[in-house]
Amino acid sequence: MKLLITLLVIAGLGGGGYYYYKNGPGRNGAPQSAGRPTTAIAEQRDIRFEISAAGDIGPADQVSVRPEINGRIEELPVDFGDKVKKGDLLCRLDDRDLQIERTQRLMEIDGAKLQLEKALRTFARQKKLFDGHLVSQELHDDARTDHDLATNSLVRAEQALRLVDDRLRKTRILAPFDCTVLTRPVSLGQTVSGAAGFNSGTEIMSIANLGEMIVNAHVNQADVVRLQEGRAVDIRAESVPGVKMVGVVERIAPQAVIKNGIKGFSARVTIKDIDSRVRPGMPAILSIPVSSADNVLSVPLAAVFTEGGDRFVFVKTNDNFERRTIVIGASDYFHAEVLGGLNAGEVVALDKTVAGPMPGQPGFPGAGAPGSRRPREGGMSGGPATPGGGAARPREGAPGGSPRSSRPTGS
Repeated sequence: MKLLITLLVIAGLGGGGYYYYKNGPGRNGAPQSAGRPTTAIAEQRDIRFEISAAGDIGPADQVSVRPEINGRIEELPVDFGDKVKKGDLLCRLDDRDLQIERTQRLMEIDGAKLQLEKALRTFARQKKLFDGHLVSQELHDDARTDHDLATNSLVRAEQALRLVDDRLRKTRILAPFDCTVLTRPVSLGQTVSGAAGFNSGTEIMSIANLGEMIVNAHVNQADVVRLQEGRAVDIRAESVPGVKMVGVVERIAPQAVIKNGIKGFSARVTIKDIDSRVRPGMPAILSIPVSSADNVLSVPLAAVFTEGGDRFVFVKTNDNFERRTIVIGASDYFHAEVLGGLNAGEVVALDKTVAGPMPGQPGFPGAGAPGSRRPREGGMSGGPATPGGGAARPREGAPGGSPRSSRPTGS
């Protein structure tokens, strides 16, 4: 008895599964998502296509201050956050040893001058005697050599003094421009090494001109062909809500680099209108307008299909749909401008199952031989036809966490 009941239960489950397989969602051409719209109306709208990119805000001029010589910090009048004028003192090293060396060089110069004066007198006397044939040629030549050696000694002493003076000047580090101190990792009395020494010297502080700020952005390789130097940019600082600034594309790198796993090109954007709350290192989102069209006839990208380089839509006529070739203009992420082939108010299909059989299927008007190539499906996830001859396909958005979206391949 138990065996019979078990067999009946198994047979019932198998029959229910077969019925669900034959008549479940997605069968018989029925859309799986009942709430998804299947048609749209061609209507007037504004189209804006913008390139999105992410970057970091930073100063246009930033300097790592390092001493050129070794020494001990004797004076450190500034700290991080201080604003400094051009020529103001940033740091002074102890110069007592150099002052002593300078005194010695001055004494050497005085001794060299005395030696030169003596050699000059001797040479003048020997020359006078030689002209009177009172001394030999050898004595005359020796006197001239002593004079030349004394002259060389004086020149060497003067050059040594200039070197000491140059090192003394390097003990005072002055601001090269109006700037703000960003960091100051050293303290008063600390011994630092010069830039010509180990590890390029000790960084005393970093300074920057915060009056001129830039954004170092990473532009996707698919978007850089639409980008031009001098184009206006809208800048939004993520760390400061509500802050919007205006910038200009200053430079675009000629070679691609990989950042965060995305190949793209570095671009430098100059900020024209700087908000006082913006600080170096803050992340920024750039919106770069590429193309726009105001109050134009448009349809969703999902309604545009491509076949053999032609763009077409399925237009509703009474109870059927007819295929109609159209001309595409500007487009954004979701809509495309229709330049010809469609009128405002006409209804277009967003899915092939609504429009009816596609080319190569039985019942399609004007269908060719069986097995002919079908046009590409519409829809944001299926790759609608877009200006530029390609199909929009989902891809990663701009670096910095932008959401995935389908975007047009032409402007």
